[in-house]
Amino acid sequence: MTILELFKFNKVCEHVKVRPDVDYAYCPDCGELIENQWYLIRCSCCGVKLKGFLKNGKIIPEKHFCYNCGAREYIIERINKINFIDISYAVLVKAIVNHKFTSSTQSWVETDFRTSNYRPRLLQQSL
Repeated sequence: MTILELFKFNKVCEHVKVRPDVDYAYCPDCGELIENQWYLIRCSCCGVKLKGFLKNGKIIPEKHFCYNCGAREYIIERINKINFIDISYAVLVKAIVNHKFTSSTQSWVETDFRTSNYRPRLLQQSL
């Protein structure tokens, strides 16, 4: 542990133990479900790939202009699977997956074998 880590006031998990080769994984430090999202930065003028990084939660290019045409505008493109060709240009964002669980209860009426025209049905219950 370094001296700078002692003075950090913002104790947010960085999910450094989540491997980048999986799509989803649980972080062993905080227990959250993490999704690995890959992004590419392209020049909006010529479409060449630019190296980028994550700064304050935003994806920005390493240089403020395109080395091919000199344009300053760029496009951020999300890719589903990373290729080994794009690995040096891609930016990895480890996002927390939020679950929306709804609880519901179902109950069934038992069938009465004495009457032949009786059909079981699902009883409604609202929470």
